[in-house]
Amino acid sequence: MAHANPELIQALRRTAQKLSSGNPYQWGHMGSCNCGNLAQELTQLTKAQIHEFAMQGRGDWREQVEEFCPTSGLPMNLLISDMLNHGLTTSDLQNLERLSDKKVLARIPLERRDKMRHNYREDVVLYLNEWANQLEEDLLPSIKLDLSFMNQEKAVPTLETA
Repeated sequence: MAHANPELIQALRRTAQKLSSGNPYQWGHMGSCNCGNLAQELTQLTKAQIHEFAMQGRGDWREQVEEFCPTSGLPMNLLISDMLNHGLTTSDLQNLERLSDKKVLARIPLERRDKMRHNYREDVVLYLNEWANQLEEDLLPSIKLDLSFMNQEKAVPTLETA
């Protein structure tokens, strides 16, 4: 699973929010599908640019990720590399496109999980939010806060009489 980091968590949440608010969604379009919407958020490329890059290769996100070669110089491979640099893995991208990560799905109640469709906007939003929640839970134990200032004696102001 992805390397939990605040930037990725926020990108997942922003993607879910934008989809909830009506951002273009079309599962069969490489720039506005599940991965395409997250790619827009992480890379700041437009859906048209992402789709154009993808059309230079063959297949959907799953297939292009399977054929991913970080040294090819092909635009889609550069895009995938950029997404991986944000903490994702190639498995994450394949799972996102089909909403199939078992850890994420296990967080969703069975009666809802059994009705999920990989190409349905509301299911993508649910998956993205649960994935962000999972990554946040993974990240929290590694955050160390310095609370030593709370143990220091506080100077109590006193009134001095002359």
